[in-house]
Amino acid sequence: MTDKTRDNGKPPAEEPPLLQVKDLKTYFFTRRGIVKAVDGVSLTVRRGEIRGVVGESGCGKSMTAMSILQLVDKPGRIVSGEVWFKGENLLTKSRREMSAIRGKQISVIFQEPKSSLNPVLKVSTQLLEVLKVHQDAGRPPRQEEAVRMLKEVGIPDPERRIHNYPHELSGGMAQRVMIAMGMACAPDLLIADEPTTALDVTIQAQVLDLIRTLRKERGMAVMLITHAMGVVAEMADVVTVMYAGTAVEEAPTLNLFDEPLHPYTRGLIASIPVMGQRKERLEVIPGRVPNLIDMPPGCRFAPRCRARIEHGLEKCTVEEPPMIEARPGHLVRCWLYEGEQR
Repeated sequence: MTDKTRDNGKPPAEEPPLLQVKDLKTYFFTRRGIVKAVDGVSLTVRRGEIRGVVGESGCGKSMTAMSILQLVDKPGRIVSGEVWFKGENLLTKSRREMSAIRGKQISVIFQEPKSSLNPVLKVSTQLLEVLKVHQDAGRPPRQEEAVRMLKEVGIPDPERRIHNYPHELSGGMAQRVMIAMGMACAPDLLIADEPTTALDVTIQAQVLDLIRTLRKERGMAVMLITHAMGVVAEMADVVTVMYAGTAVEEAPTLNLFDEPLHPYTRGLIASIPVMGQRKERLEVIPGRVPNLIDMPPGCRFAPRCRARIEHGLEKCTVEEPPMIEARPGHLVRCWLYEGEQR
């Protein structure tokens, strides 16, 4: 009997996902109408996995993360769906219960780190505050722990840097401080929301390498939110592509880049400049992202889709396609693959 079978000869049950989002909907109720910022998103993140979530600005990536953490402000509201984390539905948790989970079991790194750090508090104060909230109240955190946290994220001369204010740090150092705060309580899941925005290319690479190293050392899962396909190709194990508030494609990273199925995903990949290839102009996706208050009938991408015109698919403008498994482990929301569902 192999180690992949139980004593009864049956293979062991697959370990449940660390995070499972089911048909999540978050709407903003405004005077102009209902903004469907997140409209039926489903995705999973397994232990130790890096899940990339990619799409244009305004497609609902960050709002999906905020909904998972129950950080949606009025006039926004989570109207339906489920968010299962370690076997519990987070949407049934009280505010106090979510406060105990955020920062300890699920941490988040926001874009623009200097706007996320308190400008009037020293780095050491902000680092130790995280430990104070989640550690045993009987043992106040010590300054040596702040130094250790900065060492772990590769900040030079941490004994001096803990006395700095955020404005005294470079963008890359500020982001490393944010990562140190996120990793302080050894979370099971790290949500990194555009962690390399506004950083130069060299610092971007260092920050991404740090996240990858910490994932490997700690065994944590990462939900990496970005608009950069190059970052996703380098970092993610599995990718979810979002468009206009919903997921349109999901696949292992290599499969997605080798054979993108959704016309929107193809457009995103085609727009990436390739070193060594000369082009008169970069590829662009025609048209505009639809208004989330007044969504077009049928497929949300249909007004911009060349494939719809080439294949004469009138159904695309009438009925929204479901998410189907067109290839093993490769999901897509497109009528082009209607007959290929496995």
